[in-house]
Formats: sequence, structure tokens, C-alpha cells
Amino acid sequence: MTWRIVFYEIDAGERPVWDFIMGLGEKDQAKVTRALDLLEELGLELRAPHVRSIRGRRKLWELRVKGVGGADRLLYFAFTDRQMVILHAFVKKTRKTPPREIATAERRMNDFLERLGE
Repeated sequence: MTWRIVFYEIDAGERPVWDFIMGLGEKDQAKVTRALDLLEELGLELRAPHVRSIRGRRKLWELRVKGVGGADRLLYFAFTDRQMVILHAFVKKTRKTPPREIATAERRMNDFLERLGE
């Protein structure tokens, strides 16, 4: 049974991760799409080198995508009813995931959960 990919939405209906993906070149978009397909197919069974656990009570994960223009990262968490909520995307330029990128994902995760009353 597959998982469902859900993109985080800001109150106004904007989807920042979707916008990030659409702003990439065609080859990079294809690589991100393939990584998301793997995540949808395997869910929590997907392992390194494709994903890495970040932190948190509700586990935050990093989906790794080697792009033509850099190393793209998508931060997400698993939610009820076999959903993967994609929270944030960025191009990683350092060895460690920058704390501000993690903070953005955590802020969006908390917002997502608050809107659902969780």
C-alpha cells in the first residue's frame, strides 16, 4: 500500500515546497519527482542514502536528492493515514543541515498540526 505525499500549505493556499520544485530546472525536477515517488512507494521503509532522520518528538526526516545544481533536500514527517507531509525544501551547501532550515520545517510542522487541532 502506497503513501500519500502532501505538500505543506500556508494559510493563503501557497505551497512553498511545490514552488521550490517548480523553480528547479527540468533535470532537477525529474530527480525530485523520482525521490518523491520512492518515498510514496516505500514510506517509512525508505532508508539511507535516500533519507536521514533529523530530530524531534514527531520525527523530522530529510529526503536527499542529488541535483545537477547541488544537493536538494526536502524535510518532511509521517502523518496519520499513511501521509508524508513535505514541509520545506532547500539546496544544501554545507556538510550539516543548517539549523535555520530545520527550524523552518519544525515551525511549519507545528503550524500544520495546530490547524488540525493536534
